[in-house]
Amino acid sequence: MRSTLHRVRPNFALVNGSAPMEHPERITVLDFGSQYTQLIARRIRECGVYAEILPYWTSAEELRRAAPAGIVLSGGPASVYAEGAPHPDPQVFSLGIPLLGICYGLQLLAFHLGGEVSRAARREYGRAQLYITAAEDLFADIPNPTTVWMSHGDALTRLPEGFECIAYTENSPIAAIRDRQRRLWGVQFHPEVEHTEHGRQMLWNFARRICGCRGEWTPEAFIERSIEEIRSTVGRDGVICALSGGVDSTVTAVLIHRAIGEQLHCIHIDTGLMRAGESQTVVRLFREHFHIPLQALDAGELFLERLRGVTDPEQKRRIIGHTFIELFEREAARFPDARWLAQGTLYPDVIESTSVRGPSATIKSHHNVGGLPERMNLRLLEPLRELFKDEVRAIGRALGVPEWFLRRHPFPGPGLAIRILGEVTPERLELLRRADAIFEEELHRAGLYDQVWQAFALLLPVRSVGVMGDERTYEYVCALRAVVSSDGMTADWARLPEELLARVSNRIINEVRGINRVVYDISSKPPATIEWE
Repeated sequence: MRSTLHRVRPNFALVNGSAPMEHPERITVLDFGSQYTQLIARRIRECGVYAEILPYWTSAEELRRAAPAGIVLSGGPASVYAEGAPHPDPQVFSLGIPLLGICYGLQLLAFHLGGEVSRAARREYGRAQLYITAAEDLFADIPNPTTVWMSHGDALTRLPEGFECIAYTENSPIAAIRDRQRRLWGVQFHPEVEHTEHGRQMLWNFARRICGCRGEWTPEAFIERSIEEIRSTVGRDGVICALSGGVDSTVTAVLIHRAIGEQLHCIHIDTGLMRAGESQTVVRLFREHFHIPLQALDAGELFLERLRGVTDPEQKRRIIGHTFIELFEREAARFPDARWLAQGTLYPDVIESTSVRGPSATIKSHHNVGGLPERMNLRLLEPLRELFKDEVRAIGRALGVPEWFLRRHPFPGPGLAIRILGEVTPERLELLRRADAIFEEELHRAGLYDQVWQAFALLLPVRSVGVMGDERTYEYVCALRAVVSSDGMTADWARLPEELLARVSNRIINEVRGINRVVYDISSKPPATIEWE
């Protein structure tokens, strides 16, 4: 059976335009380009309310039909009065649906309803003390004053008619506003970031007090609805699940098996680009712990052959993605009932592979989202497509996935191929595997593995001069990358102890023949990404 792969906004199952999972209550976040948009949605979900992200140009009529419990306007880098700045459908403000504007969203709210926004006499970035003048609804149960995080160069200088100021800072006389009759609120600061001490309570107040949501977004509720959705979508067809060895594909497989049992056919393809011992761990987990049949396929030689001479990271991803699909299509022939390919695509995979402004430069293509052929022999089933990483782990716990496995760091679909900058060869793979294993082992030994979001080694396409004993060497440079994050959308480099880094460096140089220099990456995301390719 052949079908066209359609890519639209995030749905539960992205198959020929099928409808998204139904959510009894949800809040819509309109994205105006803020680096924190995904974090806003994640924080609202932590309040027990499903939050979806839609582009800022979503029409008021579409929102009226969807009838969310609330709407949030994200921040953004533009100025409301600048030419080409993103603006929503003006009718959004008259829907009668509770609305919260954050930073740029506050300025849009004021600008469209007759207020005045001007360049601030003094820009405000960083922590500020917020003094609350109306300690109910949005600011219920919030200490006064409280610390908030500011990031703006413009300011609201005149309130729209019908609004009142409900909080201020020393630098911002109007830091929060509301019009209770029209159910509109706005804040100049960012309640979604950790630096705003009681920001989560503010978002809880909006979602639960103002919007009236009951908090039905739970792992158990998601599992129950997913099982029903999978059964109705798949019917009696067979599903092939691509087990990469990571948390996402594992939770995907266990969830689908819970729904359809023996209709699921799990296949693990050893691409030859895995971490040390990865494939053996996956096979043992599924066969011995979950008692789910698993077919393991060793395809390392094929992947390496097709990657020979390739240095461009996007080309690597496309080759790996195409080869993955090709192999699964071939394996599907062994299962006459197979009509579906299950993948562990997550919400950030989709968000990072699209642009809120429309066509733009590609940041990267995720192997589950970009680089797939237009025609497939299998239809896609993506039950985790609406979830953030921390939600996937919560679902995994509820499904009985071992905690030690759920705590594993994220691993990219293309594997070590995108952690070897330049051509991927058997020699370079072996060097990187050994260096990476040493880094992970030392993090565990120091008790720091669970304190970082992701940590790994990279092999750089440069050689440097070194001295070992009485001999000069000319060998590869290894880079170490470790970041702290809550969801992977933004990240800061991990301040690992110097003695740990020294020990890792010493072991890699002494134990991995072919590497004579180790460096540590101290870049944050943004502006850098977590992976180098």
